[in-house]
Amino acid sequence: MVEVKEYQSTVRPTWCKGCGDYGIWNALKIALAELDLAPHEVLMVSGIGCGSKTPDYTHVNGLHTLHGRSLPPATGARLANHEMKVICVHGDGDGYGMGLGHMMHAIRRNIGITDVVQNNRVYGLTKGQYSPTSPPGFVSKTSPEGAIDRPINPWALALAAGATFIARGFPADLRHLIEVLKKAIQHHGYALVDVLQPCVSFNRAYAYTYYQPRVYKVEGEPGYDPTDRAAAWERAHEWGERIPIGVLYQIEGVPTYEDQLSVLRAGPLVKQGFWQWTHDDYETLKSEFL
Repeated sequence: MVEVKEYQSTVRPTWCKGCGDYGIWNALKIALAELDLAPHEVLMVSGIGCGSKTPDYTHVNGLHTLHGRSLPPATGARLANHEMKVICVHGDGDGYGMGLGHMMHAIRRNIGITDVVQNNRVYGLTKGQYSPTSPPGFVSKTSPEGAIDRPINPWALALAAGATFIARGFPADLRHLIEVLKKAIQHHGYALVDVLQPCVSFNRAYAYTYYQPRVYKVEGEPGYDPTDRAAAWERAHEWGERIPIGVLYQIEGVPTYEDQLSVLRAGPLVKQGFWQWTHDDYETLKSEFL
């Protein structure tokens, strides 16, 4: 059995004390260990932001990419070796701002990536500008009179785009978040996990004290059915006095992008020996497309 300590890195986090990223970081390590996945079997890809430092703090294959660009290299890695678990870890500014278009295409391809978005509703790394999920009226350094943009609803967008797994977690409920992450990592296809990540330095209005009395687990609701798309659409728009967490929607049986590529039926590309090809081999391959 894999132990959590195998995911411990010698690099220590520099997040603010009380940051929700600590809970997400620990939940990820525990989830991977409980799934009996060894560090060499996992690739963690991130963008730019506070939470995007997670691969640095984890003993795992890591790839730190550009702002908003974590999903494209994650897709390439998944296609190169679809036996490896590929996990994106980034914030709402990275994932729902510049990276939103990439998220839509990952969803429509149903590529086998677990997309963990640490949603603190603010740009924390750059010291408190409003983000795509900040509420109207949010006062920040870039919106001194209050933000006038309407916020992104990631659950509704993912559902409308055809995502096959949509969930939300809360780091203060660590065991629940661990279970949500385990289900996402095991899902066959693209899985979005939107995490309510309190930023104790730059968005104190949405700290733990805001979320704790409001969050509720959808799994405990009467008649809960994660395959009911219409019910999921209603819950996706629920926000305020009650905020749902858990697996909002999940369907199986939808072919992934990898399932439909004939070249992958012979196994992962990294095991097919393309690296042994000669110049003449590549020229012969090119001629087939001319």
